[in-house]
Amino acid sequence: MTFLIRASARCAAALLFAMPIASVHADGADTALTNLVALVSQRLSLAEPVAHWKWQHQKPITDTPREDALLTEVQKRASAAGVDPAFARAFFRDQIDASTQMQKSLFDTWRASQAPSDPAPDLAAVTRPQLDRLTGELIGALARVQPLRGAPDCPARVARSVADWKEITRYDSERTSAMHHALAHVCESGGVGGLA
Repeated sequence: MTFLIRASARCAAALLFAMPIASVHADGADTALTNLVALVSQRLSLAEPVAHWKWQHQKPITDTPREDALLTEVQKRASAAGVDPAFARAFFRDQIDASTQMQKSLFDTWRASQAPSDPAPDLAAVTRPQLDRLTGELIGALARVQPLRGAPDCPARVARSVADWKEITRYDSERTSAMHHALAHVCESGGVGGLA
């Protein structure tokens, strides 16, 4: 009888360890969201060289025809990748607005103190190719997060991914507002939960 109880206990333990644990993904790191946050962070970091070039060449921060062309192209590429084109357009509109916010802040700082005197990286040859590469990577990342958008805990999961990213990278806190803006439409309900 004791043998039978021990055998049953071993079988139960084996089954317990073999069963998938449904809450691990929701409670742990969300790889797809963390990857999206990382790519958004990379894109935001390019706001500085873009602003630097525009400052030195006395160009306006906003370039509406280029922005419109990007949004049209993004919708086509998103559709081909199985991403809702309206979602992709809203997401990339947020990327443009977040970058504009950072560029305006840099211009304000340079007007109030001292502008950079070193040459800016070439916008067409250096910075825009990086932005183009990130556009493709971001569309792929949107395809991976799209199934999470309607989850009730989506904003909280995005907030956790942002917090994890900040901890891993020692993220520049001055970019926090732009990051939140850039992630505003990731979740269907909008916003980044729990973050001011």
